[in-house]
Amino acid sequence: MKKMVILIVVLAIAAIVVLVLFTNKKGQSSPPDESIGRGQKIYEQYCLSCHQANGSGVPHLNPPLVKTSFVLGDPSILIKIVQEGLSGMEINGEVFTIPMPPFGKLLNEQQTADVITYIRNSFGNKADVVSADLVKDVKTSVR
Repeated sequence: MKKMVILIVVLAIAAIVVLVLFTNKKGQSSPPDESIGRGQKIYEQYCLSCHQANGSGVPHLNPPLVKTSFVLGDPSILIKIVQEGLSGMEINGEVFTIPMPPFGKLLNEQQTADVITYIRNSFGNKADVVSADLVKDVKTSVR
């Protein structure tokens, strides 16, 4: 009977460890709902008219935000684009010509982090949260 209890306890502990390892992958965090909500409002105010409600952009004018490498890749690239703007971009052989204005003076670090986190986790995208500290670090490295 004691062996059976010990076996059940060991199996229960092993199951908990496996569950924690598979649901909490290193380097990945689910975005907090508050950040997503704030980011959505910022997106609707400043980004939607060019990038559209579904993130698809406008062919040859404004780039899509749907599963592109600049959205899902290194977040510092997207931070720089939001902060400094961008003139001309090529994605998968398509050139987008409408310049994106810089939002660095309009959005603070938390707002920038929220809108980027929203974009990176909307329109079928799934990527890590962007923190205000990362935005600050990228802004500091650019100067």
